[in-house]
Amino acid sequence: MARLVFDIETSALPLEYFDEAQQEYLFRECERISDEAARSARRAELLQQCNLWPFTARVVCIAMLNAETRRGQVLFTADDYEERADEAGPVEFVACVDESELLTAFWDVAKHYESIVTFNGRSFDVPFLYLRSAVLNVPISRRDWLGYRYQTEPHCDLAEQLTFYGVSGRDGAARRFNLDFYCKAFGIESPKSHGVSGMDVNSLVEQGRYREIAEYCLRDVKATALLYQIWKERLAGVK
Repeated sequence: MARLVFDIETSALPLEYFDEAQQEYLFRECERISDEAARSARRAELLQQCNLWPFTARVVCIAMLNAETRRGQVLFTADDYEERADEAGPVEFVACVDESELLTAFWDVAKHYESIVTFNGRSFDVPFLYLRSAVLNVPISRRDWLGYRYQTEPHCDLAEQLTFYGVSGRDGAARRFNLDFYCKAFGIESPKSHGVSGMDVNSLVEQGRYREIAEYCLRDVKATALLYQIWKERLAGVK
């Protein structure tokens, strides 16, 4: 069975993208904070959170690997776009002219896979991709990735599997950790070991450092693929 492991990176849209009413809506709660320093701090927090919402952010990178062959692609947007793919090895880095082209290329790959593996994809990556594709009118080739939660086909979300679907709640034995923590626990090199994290994506976009985003995203996917192999060998089928 062909299985695709993927991860996305997102970046907040510039504030000028939104009209006055939208900006008022986004930052409405800040106006209720009387202390200027606290108000500014909360505004900064909300700006950072804009990365997480598909109506205030865009997809800037998608890294993909075949779970069995470990071959794949990293699609990323870049201002200095050139119509070419970098490197002829097992993973190609493909620059895209814009988000629409990136999403179109992703869905073209996705239609060839029966199932997917993600980390937190059910809560974040998949709904983000669906909604951004809808906003940009990009056809979605796979519409079944948010189906019945308590199964691993066609979507195995390792964040769900390693918490046994949240059986312990927030503080129990199977509480949820981030990918970095799980990797270190299972002896996998952390994607953050090179000094880049998802928190850095906005600033990297502003600086035009698109390739660094792509390489970080690929490290996330490689770690997810290794974590999936461990889960499949040691935990799959636990009920």
